[in-house]
Amino acid sequence: MEIADVAARLAAYQPRRLQANGTIPAAVLVLLEPAVEGPAVVLTVRTDEVEHHKGQVSFPGGARDPEDPDPWHTALRETSEEIGVDPRDPRQLGQLDEIVTTSEFLVTPYVAALARSPYPYRPNPSEVAEVLRVPLAWLLDPRNTVWEERDYHGRRLAMPAYWWRGTRIWGATGRMLHDFLEILRSGAAA
Repeated sequence: MEIADVAARLAAYQPRRLQANGTIPAAVLVLLEPAVEGPAVVLTVRTDEVEHHKGQVSFPGGARDPEDPDPWHTALRETSEEIGVDPRDPRQLGQLDEIVTTSEFLVTPYVAALARSPYPYRPNPSEVAEVLRVPLAWLLDPRNTVWEERDYHGRRLAMPAYWWRGTRIWGATGRMLHDFLEILRSGAAA
């Protein structure tokens, strides 16, 4: 699947917005980097120094600052701070459903694409241990989705996870990634 296909499928999608009192507004980028073999999804491995989700895989992004005019700018600012992406470079393709994380963040996920590859990421060493590029084609293969039993708000649920070269992609990132992939697979609004 090419980036143009992703843009077309997201154009037909109406994201769910949530009203969640007592949560912290945040935004992330599901960032796509072009490659000869097809686009890759850019993820970060968080350091053990960050406040939340130490050592976990996440999309670049974070909490909204008071001076951010909207969630899109939050995602761009945080992506710039975390991995050095120039805020002018990502082209917005669409938005996914908002989710509330177990750490009480209300996350607005945006899908965006970079025009060049390889991109010269500059990870912030206090926040990002590694930048991962996971092929979209690999993620779209349903055989690579692992369903894990987890306690979620007092209920036992099966949650999607992915194991990319020994690295576990799970939690809120796994949920958002699964939602994104389902939109791409269906090609229609959910």
